[in-house]
Amino acid sequence: MTSGQPGTGNARPTPTGADAEVRPATSAATGAPIQPARGSDQAPHKAPVGTTADHSPPADSAKTGTTPTGDPETEPAQGGPAQGGPAQGAARRGDEEDLAAKQSTAAKQSDSAAKQASSGKGSDPAKDDATKGSGPVTDATKDSSPAKDDGTTDNTAKDGDAAKSAKAGDADSPDKADGEAKPVTPERWEAFASAPEPKPSMATRATRAVGRFLAHEWTLATLGALALAVLMTWPTLRYPRYTLPQDYWDPSLQAWQMAWSGHILLADPARLWQSNTFFPELWSFAFSDTLLGYAPAGMLGSGPEDAVLRYNIMFVLAHALATLGAYALARQLGAGRIGAAVAGVSYTYAPWLLAQAGHLHVLSNGGIPLALAMLARGHGWSLRHGYRPERRHDGWVYAGWLVAAWQLSLGFGIGLPFAYVLAGAVLVAAVLFAVRRLRTGQAVPFGRRLFAADVLGGVLFASVGLLMAFPFFKVTELHPYAERTVADIGLFSPPASGFVTAPAESRIWGGLHEGARAALPWHPEMTLLPGFVLYALAAGGLFFSVWRLRHRLLLLAGVLLTMVFAMGTRFFDGTFTYVPLFEHVPGWSALRTPGRLMLWTTLLLGLLAAGAVTALTDRVRELTAQRIPSWPGPWLRMATLLPLLLVTVEGLNTTPHPVVPTQPAAMRSAEGPLLVLPSNQSLDQHVMLWSTSGFPDVVNGGSGFTPRQLDDVRRVSQSFPDQTSVDYLRTLGVRTVVLLRSQLAGTPWEITINAPVESLGITRQEIGEAVVFRL
Repeated sequence: MTSGQPGTGNARPTPTGADAEVRPATSAATGAPIQPARGSDQAPHKAPVGTTADHSPPADSAKTGTTPTGDPETEPAQGGPAQGGPAQGAARRGDEEDLAAKQSTAAKQSDSAAKQASSGKGSDPAKDDATKGSGPVTDATKDSSPAKDDGTTDNTAKDGDAAKSAKAGDADSPDKADGEAKPVTPERWEAFASAPEPKPSMATRATRAVGRFLAHEWTLATLGALALAVLMTWPTLRYPRYTLPQDYWDPSLQAWQMAWSGHILLADPARLWQSNTFFPELWSFAFSDTLLGYAPAGMLGSGPEDAVLRYNIMFVLAHALATLGAYALARQLGAGRIGAAVAGVSYTYAPWLLAQAGHLHVLSNGGIPLALAMLARGHGWSLRHGYRPERRHDGWVYAGWLVAAWQLSLGFGIGLPFAYVLAGAVLVAAVLFAVRRLRTGQAVPFGRRLFAADVLGGVLFASVGLLMAFPFFKVTELHPYAERTVADIGLFSPPASGFVTAPAESRIWGGLHEGARAALPWHPEMTLLPGFVLYALAAGGLFFSVWRLRHRLLLLAGVLLTMVFAMGTRFFDGTFTYVPLFEHVPGWSALRTPGRLMLWTTLLLGLLAAGAVTALTDRVRELTAQRIPSWPGPWLRMATLLPLLLVTVEGLNTTPHPVVPTQPAAMRSAEGPLLVLPSNQSLDQHVMLWSTSGFPDVVNGGSGFTPRQLDDVRRVSQSFPDQTSVDYLRTLGVRTVVLLRSQLAGTPWEITINAPVESLGITRQEIGEAVVFRL
């Protein structure tokens, strides 16, 4: 409802509030109460331009206890006159009169009347007769809110535009001075507000933190890699204390290596390289790859059964780490989750690696892609996005060098090529930085902290390499016949057909490729199929990928180059490929199996495949977002998992898990140094495992080469027990000889084991299935 003179369009907003006592407003002309305005009448009407708006008296605020607020100078109304205009001058004169009214003693003793008004465009504020107790109210404000009856008159406009509140009223009525404290009363709508969210307890916060951790991508990736490793290596963990994967010869040796390193680092670290086997040889722990990086695991448990359990656990974890490492590298380079998973699974469960199930030092390759991923992350570099200096982080660089050094400590068979690849990558990166700086004339952002991390990390990596290499150089010096020759390399060099031939352990291709394997001279090291599915995905990645074309071509060049080197002397006799490395690169002559370089081929093929799968998933995501209705969306997204499923299926195996020979009871109490007969390369690896009960010195040993002294012991002992063999063994310091009856069939000891020994000055004792001779 409007009030005032007809035609003025003035609307008087009335104060509202259920809890406040409000005196009804009266008309200036008649004194009759004015009816409250309806909801539709509360919006102010704009006065015509050029006319003077009349003002109706506001409701008497003395009863409501409100205090007038607002300053016409500091809170200009939206749509009001420009500064310096007539309206503003009038407003200033009105302020002077208000200030005079504030100084009135009679006004200070009376209740203040809150008048709510808005100064309109083209209208000047006018004062009514002071004796009427009413003030002018302007109506030109575009957005006006009803006054709140909460102890103060709050007059705000929508969208942050404050309406001007004119201090009008009786000449004797005072206004509060600016800055004077206003009474604080509770918000009248506070009772109707929603209850504040309670502060979570410590248990709730901990639960939420655990939930966020479990739902994190890297937590899920780690758990997924572990679960997949258990399934893909099954039944390794079915009887982990009694069986070994593939065979019980090399795995027995490697189980002893982990046990020895853990034991001796706790007991006598200075004797690490002087192991209890190959007695009395020196530096015997360096006769083969050592798996020294697994020494912390070797500190747990004792005896053969614990050694077998430890081996099986590390066997499964090695697969999980390889999957996680390749996944991390692909993600860092810019692949999507599914594409990175394809890279991780294809790298770990490639069919050719099934033939290496008995070589833990070959399967322990997860540190290679993981270290590369960490170094790339620390330097802010990815294949998809290039170099991004803002993403640099020296902590990741330190972590990458530490993982690289740990990988090198597992053995040079896999670690040495990795060291040279890493050195080459550092050299190429340095050259590219220099070229970019010369081309642009600007210093490429790098930073001192990052440079220091690279220097310190590189020094650590090189130091580990030198410390690991020193014992091997000593072995070469003491046993020069242990060095490989080009002819030795030729025995293990695979032909080109090996790249499409699967090992017998492949569940999918093993039976189908039986004829192809028969044509290979040494098929365990020559069946190098990385997977036909991987070949197909990598080929598709050459044409459809998220990687740039030049990166795809570089990856293809890397695949072809590593294949050529993996062929050893089969590619033009290795004259321009493997032989120069063998002859001139330090340490390369110790690598007798070129086919293991297929590891790098598999990794590069996996990255090509990851680019193709990522492009596919991105395209599917776009299609499902555009389709209306989107019902095929879930099926299309599920179809992107097909490459991952196929790669996983192709990695299924039929790896045997034979039962490990039981430790003879005589080995638990025999005093060292001792010799166990019969002795040969395979049986001696069992003896090494059995020696983990107390680690007595034993003459037996199996490794990549056989020392000449051990050859002499085996030759002379053929006639044991006789005077010649007894005297020779006493000269070496051997105190006990153990003959195993279960292994004597077809050997000379099958006849001489029961010969009298009193004249030789030795004693014989039957302990279980073994005969113990004490010299």
